[in-house]
Amino acid sequence: MKYQSQKVAYAYFLAAMGLFGIQVLGGLLLGWIYVSPNTLSEVLPFNIVRMIHTNALIVWLLLGFFGAAYYLVPEESEREIFSVKLAYIQLAILVVGTLGAVGSYLVGIHGGREFLEQPLWVKFGILVAAVIFLFNVSLTFLAGRKTAITNILMTGLWLLCLLWVFAFINPDNLSLDKMYWWFVVHLWVEATWELVMAAILGFLMLKLTGVDREVIEKWLYIIVATALFSGILGTGHHFYWIGTPGYWQWIGSVFSTFEVVPFFAMMSFAFVMVWKGRKNHPNKAALLWSLGSSTVAFFGAGVWGFLHTLHGVNFYTHGTQITAAHGHLAFYGAYVALNLAMFSYAMPLLRGRAPYNQVLNMASFWLMTGGMAFMTFTLTFAGTIQTHMQRIVGDYYMDVQDQLGLFYLMRFGSGIAVVLGALLFIYSMLVVRREVVKPGPVVKDAAVPKE
Repeated sequence: MKYQSQKVAYAYFLAAMGLFGIQVLGGLLLGWIYVSPNTLSEVLPFNIVRMIHTNALIVWLLLGFFGAAYYLVPEESEREIFSVKLAYIQLAILVVGTLGAVGSYLVGIHGGREFLEQPLWVKFGILVAAVIFLFNVSLTFLAGRKTAITNILMTGLWLLCLLWVFAFINPDNLSLDKMYWWFVVHLWVEATWELVMAAILGFLMLKLTGVDREVIEKWLYIIVATALFSGILGTGHHFYWIGTPGYWQWIGSVFSTFEVVPFFAMMSFAFVMVWKGRKNHPNKAALLWSLGSSTVAFFGAGVWGFLHTLHGVNFYTHGTQITAAHGHLAFYGAYVALNLAMFSYAMPLLRGRAPYNQVLNMASFWLMTGGMAFMTFTLTFAGTIQTHMQRIVGDYYMDVQDQLGLFYLMRFGSGIAVVLGALLFIYSMLVVRREVVKPGPVVKDAAVPKE
């Protein structure tokens, strides 16, 4: 750690990991409700648990992004953060807003729009926090050194915050409502967040591999260009069946097909950088999470997204468990694993614990990734059966659900692995002590090699 103000990132990472734990536990409860539908049905209904699960996911990922920016920008800009106090105020607003939203959900107060259920006052709080963040980081960025990493990161974060304005637009017309809704949801995760992902991944590759900055920057600009080219008009794959003109079926199909490209480029980028790297960095856990993130993102967001993105296929599959399979693997690979990679790299430095014992961290990677992969396959098979029985044969929804019980039980088992992996990761970050490096044997009168 080179700059004192980078310590503010530690508070963001702690808050993010706390919400991460809540999010995966909520997901495990949801998985069990699929197996036993009446579980807590009167005390904690399914729709409330789902809100907490998805909202906690979004918020902790954003906290991770903000923390990564507060760690990364000073190092890249070669100057301290403009105001550490503003950064802590922003964090306080986000934490209070999150607790307020969860409290509102528990008593039945919510906006009703998926992912955007937050009460109006919470939405305004998030907007204020976003403005504080942009002001703080932008002044730091503008006053310091400019790099491709910070240029891309700032572009992604500015667009991310500005798109939040569409969360306040809720027209009476349902088609318009869904269009604006996707402006937030899709253009976040399949456009602006991809820029943030590329920037953080580029920073990690720079630190972990020792590859020249010029090489990394060329890759990053290619990735960003393909992400924006495909992601913006790729929004059309959400407009197929919401009452919009038919030309969106072709626009969405064509540009969604290209959305595989940036994720393939990011996976290729990560492995090529490691292959070219000259540095044997001691933090193998951060490198594992970085490579895992880019690889799982390619399969989850790229391959599984393509499986049901063409409108001829999507006509039958939309809203089935195939969508859930894609969503889980894509979010885990592209953003969850990326944040955990950043935590694995930065937290030992922030806590002065490098080098640290990484065995549990790396074990958590395989537990979580294996569990999520098995969950994806299980949901894919369940969705395929659901599509045939419900959309082709025409069986009733609940009759079909009864036939999927075995798949839901297997999904719950995979969820246990994911939760254990998540708790193990948090433990490895917060509890495991610095690794003790044993001194090697002393060799007397050893010949000193000449240069």
